[in-house]
Amino acid sequence: MTGSAREFVVEADGGSRGNPGPAGYGAVVLDAATGETLAEAAEYLGVVTNNVAEYRGLLAGLRAARELDPDAAVHVRMDSKLVVEQMSGRWKIKHPDMKPLAAEAARVFPPGRVTYEWIPRANNKHADRLANEAMDAGARGEQWSPSTSTADLDSGDAVDVPAARVTAETSGEADVRAAKAVASPGWGPPDMGAPATFVLLRHGETPLTPQKRFSGSGGSDPSLSPVGREQAEKVAESLARRGTIEAVVASPLARTRETAGIVAARLGLEVTVEEGLRETDFGAWEGLTFGEVRDRYPADLDAWLASPDAEPTGGGESFAATGARIAVTRDRLVTAYAGRTVLLVSHVTPIKTFLRLALGAPPESLFRMELSAASLSAVAYYADGGASVRLFNETSHLR
Repeated sequence: MTGSAREFVVEADGGSRGNPGPAGYGAVVLDAATGETLAEAAEYLGVVTNNVAEYRGLLAGLRAARELDPDAAVHVRMDSKLVVEQMSGRWKIKHPDMKPLAAEAARVFPPGRVTYEWIPRANNKHADRLANEAMDAGARGEQWSPSTSTADLDSGDAVDVPAARVTAETSGEADVRAAKAVASPGWGPPDMGAPATFVLLRHGETPLTPQKRFSGSGGSDPSLSPVGREQAEKVAESLARRGTIEAVVASPLARTRETAGIVAARLGLEVTVEEGLRETDFGAWEGLTFGEVRDRYPADLDAWLASPDAEPTGGGESFAATGARIAVTRDRLVTAYAGRTVLLVSHVTPIKTFLRLALGAPPESLFRMELSAASLSAVAYYADGGASVRLFNETSHLR
């Protein structure tokens, strides 16, 4: 790469209204120095998945950049963590539909000529709009053309189009996808934009689960039992049919990573490990039943049941500390997955805490929720900081 080579920025996106469903992509090539729009591309793809549409958008953007200057250096910006991490070589590409697309994208420019950056969805408006226009055109039986595009009116900031159109093309479609993963669409105002939707999956059974033993982050870290692995397979099949999960994030403990791995393999996704999703540390109570704790540590148990600040015997983690940890983790993940539907594979206390915080319920509400192994719950988080609980302890997929 010479010092005189041109530098382009490629922004690309893809979407599927149903995943798989009617899909399209959008891509734009910008001059890296001036931000000027140099080329646009969009296409209706028929029925494919979100991830395939995103890869097709990347490929179209790279090809458009090569037509402008085959010797250019290209910086790709996308809101698809999956595509960015896979094309950067940090994640393996396992899904058979994406392998050839990724290989083709890697051949457009010589190795080392293209770099990748993940950006929030809100910063990828130009490509997102093109993708939606392509899908809209496909729904009308037409092909997208630059003459019908509104993307040339801006390069990512506000555009002067009717508010109803913006709602229908961005928040509306994403909110419908989120609602399909849960029980009901909720009551979020349409001008909030697409929410970050957390589908909360408790891990499958371990040998300790049927015995109702305390099993936190400070214990033996058990793996799934045969029943737990079967439960994970069932929830994986259910989520694959719904087709709304765009990313999988798991607690670092063995039972959650194993559950997440089974689900992610079925969905063609990678698992990201998030330390903040780990279970509460129950100290000396790890591995004991409630009755055994009552017999051995009656005063400590009474204090724990009476106050969220009380710690389990032996320096465990209080519910107040767990709540603070989950709040920080929630905020970080809401920012990282704005406008997307992500599966969080976690444990009883963290999932109940997500729900408690969303509802504004007191700490003692944790004792009034039942959360089954391999159950699904869901919370949507809007741009104004509001939250909507959409599902709780769903287990129909296990029957």
